[in-house]
Amino acid sequence: MQYTAHQAFIAPARARPQIWRLLLGVLLVMAVYLAGFVVLLGILTLTSGWDGAQNWMRLMATGSTPTGSLLLLASFLGMALGPFLAARLLHRRRIGTLFGPRHRVVRDFALALGVCAAVFGLLALLPSDVRPQPNLSLSLWLSFLPLAVVGILVQTGAEEILFRGYIQQQLAARFASPLIWMVLPSVLFALAHYQPATMGGNAWLIVAAVGLFALCAADLTAATGSLGAAWGLHFANNSVAILVVALDGPLSGLALYTMPFSPLDTAALRPLIVQDMVATIVVWAIIRYAVTRNR
Repeated sequence: MQYTAHQAFIAPARARPQIWRLLLGVLLVMAVYLAGFVVLLGILTLTSGWDGAQNWMRLMATGSTPTGSLLLLASFLGMALGPFLAARLLHRRRIGTLFGPRHRVVRDFALALGVCAAVFGLLALLPSDVRPQPNLSLSLWLSFLPLAVVGILVQTGAEEILFRGYIQQQLAARFASPLIWMVLPSVLFALAHYQPATMGGNAWLIVAAVGLFALCAADLTAATGSLGAAWGLHFANNSVAILVVALDGPLSGLALYTMPFSPLDTAALRPLIVQDMVATIVVWAIIRYAVTRNR
């Protein structure tokens, strides 16, 4: 498979492609990400006291309330800042090179978002035995919606910048094989979502589903030469899962509806995960055709 646009995307990374720089950069990202939590804890302590800060951190860990979910999404600012610092300090390149051409990012993001809206809308019309239950009142949901959208933009953008931007670019600048620069970041991204305490018997199936999504996002990035399409797909996917219909449990605080079962209900959740994997492939194929047909 040829990825002509990818060559221009990774060109800025070729100047300093050494693996030690990438490894040090990943450590820097982790340090900045953790520092972000420390800063957030400090702010909460100053405004709410130590006991109040601990309570806010518990709500943030579960994401079971609107404000707790917003705090969790905001914590991803550190994940975005880390690759920015790594690109500048370790690779001497501009932050904008992590995204690709601005016009392409905006155009492909909007196109991917439109495709997802159409496909997800059609899937919602299909008959189903699962009946979501109300979670937030419409007025409360709408009051949090603007900040929630910004939060999901930050969260999905941070993950795309790190995995499909920084890591994928730097690996591709050093290694020619997609088995390295496409698969390795996708495996890392998938393993970061391994949560056996939360997902129970479906933990590894969730990892497989996330890995499939990551491969699709990596392919879209390589095919288009920007983060736009992958970011749009990621944003649309997470918006539905966080804002519209969430599982009854962690990160359900901003959802208008929740499923009538928790992530630990293995038998009930497994068919939905498989359906989601199929939907991911369908959406990826349509987006890929749409964003590459005129190139």
